[in-house]
Amino acid sequence: MGTILVSACLAGVNCKYSGGHNLVPALAELVRQGRAVPVCPETLGGLAIPRPPAEIRGGDGHDVLAGKARVVDREGRDVTAAFLRGAQATLAKARGVNADLIVLKEKSPSCGSGLIYDGTFSGTTRPGAGVTAALLREQGYRVISEGEFTNS
Repeated sequence: MGTILVSACLAGVNCKYSGGHNLVPALAELVRQGRAVPVCPETLGGLAIPRPPAEIRGGDGHDVLAGKARVVDREGRDVTAAFLRGAQATLAKARGVNADLIVLKEKSPSCGSGLIYDGTFSGTTRPGAGVTAALLREQGYRVISEGEFTNS
C-alpha cells in the first residue's frame, strides 16, 4: 500500500470547526508510522480554528465546484472561496505524496464522501460529497469515509 492521505481531525489534530478532533486510533497510528499524511482542507483554505460550522446550500461538493452551489456558515457568511482553496491545496498535497487512498471525515462540507449535512443546520444529512471529496474524485482518487476504512 502506498501513502494514505487522511483528514487531520481523524488523526487526532484539533482542527474541527469546534476546535476538537474525531480521532480514529488506527489512522493516527498510520500517521505516526509515516504511512499516512494528515491534511485539513478547511484550515488549508484559510479558515480559523474554531470557526462557525458551515454547510453546502443548493447541492453538494460537485455543484460547488461547478459554481451551482455555495458553502455558507451558520452566521450566513459565504465561505465558498475558502472551501475551494482548501480543496485545491488538498489536491496538490495528494499529488505531492502520490496518495493512492484518501480517507476523509464523513458529513463534513469539505470531506464528506457519501453524506453531507443538508444546508439547514438542523443536523439532517443527505447523500452527497463535500467540496474536497468531490474534487479528489473528479481527479480520479479513491476517496472513502472513516467508517469504510475501519470496516475494511
